Amino acid sequence: MENPIKSLTKKEWILWIASLFMVVLSNVLSEKTDILTLAAACIGITALIFAAKGNVWAQILMIVFCILYGIISFRFRYWGEMITYLGMSLPMAVWSAFTWIKNPSENGKEVAIQKLTKKHIFGLVFFGIIVTALFYFVLKMLNTPNILFSTISITTSFLAASLTMLRSSYYALGYASNDIVLVILWLLASVENPVYIPVAVNFAIFLFNDLYGFISWKKREKVCA
Repeated sequence: MENPIKSLTKKEWILWIASLFMVVLSNVLSEKTDILTLAAACIGITALIFAAKGNVWAQILMIVFCILYGIISFRFRYWGEMITYLGMSLPMAVWSAFTWIKNPSENGKEVAIQKLTKKHIFGLVFFGIIVTALFYFVLKMLNTPNILFSTISITTSFLAASLTMLRSSYYALGYASNDIVLVILWLLASVENPVYIPVAVNFAIFLFNDLYGFISWKKREKVCA
C-alpha cells in the first residue's frame, strides 16, 4: 500500500500530466462539459499509471472508475457496458486488490508478476466463451445499441480483468484491446449525441497508458526472471 506517487519517474509524471491535460481539454472544448465523464477519466488515467507501477492503489481507483463508468453507460443505454463494469469488472477489481496485496514482489513495493500456465489459458478461453455467450443474449433482450461491439467489449473486459487478477503482464494488452473497442462504441454514440465525443477521446488516451503499462510490466518481468 505504498504511496505510488513517490515512485513515479520523470517519464511517468509527464505521461500522467499530459494525459490529464488532454482529457480536461477535450471535455472543456466539448459542447457540454460533463463532470461525471471528466471525473471518471481522470480517475481512470491515474489508475492506469499506478497499475503500470504494479501498485495496489490502481485497483482501488479502478473500483471507483467502474462505478462512475457504469452510471455514464446507463445514461446512454449501453447496457452491456453498465452490466460488464458494475457486475463483472467491479467485483473483479475488488478481488484483484486483495490478490495484489497478498502477493507482493520481493521489494514489497509492487505486486509480484505471475506467468500464465496452460491451466490459466484454458480457463480464460473457456470462461471467456461462456461469459460472452451469456451476456450476448442478455444484451439482445435489452435491445442494446451497437450490440456487436458491446459484445466484443464484454470479451475484452473479461480477459483484461481476469489477467489483472492473475497478475499477468498481459493484463495491459487486454485493456488496450478493450480501449479500442470502447473508442468505436462511444464514437458511434457521439453520432447521436456529440456530448459523448470526450468519452471516446478518453479511451483513446487510456490506450496509450495501457500500452505503457504493458511495456513497464515486461521490463520488470525481465529483471525478475
